[in-house]
Amino acid sequence: MARMVMCKKLGKELPGLGFKPFPNELGTRIYESISQDAWKLWLEHFKMIMNEYRLSPSDPRTQQILFQQAEQFFFGPGAEAPPEFKPQ
Repeated sequence: MARMVMCKKLGKELPGLGFKPFPNELGTRIYESISQDAWKLWLEHFKMIMNEYRLSPSDPRTQQILFQQAEQFFFGPGAEAPPEFKPQ
């Protein structure tokens, strides 16, 4: 049986992640209070951020930007799309 969490993003009890996504305090918070469904939403948002900001995984600043965006996405009012983003 899956571990259940009260998902902070979706506001209901859902199956939690089976892993801690980041080796830091944010990763612990996500593991303890974010559902698998919310994590799937984050992965889509993550792809948009990487593409729209043209981030490089090899750039050390990328990790900092992604942690800030994840904090906003899961625990803030929600991360905003880059100003030049146009949904298709």
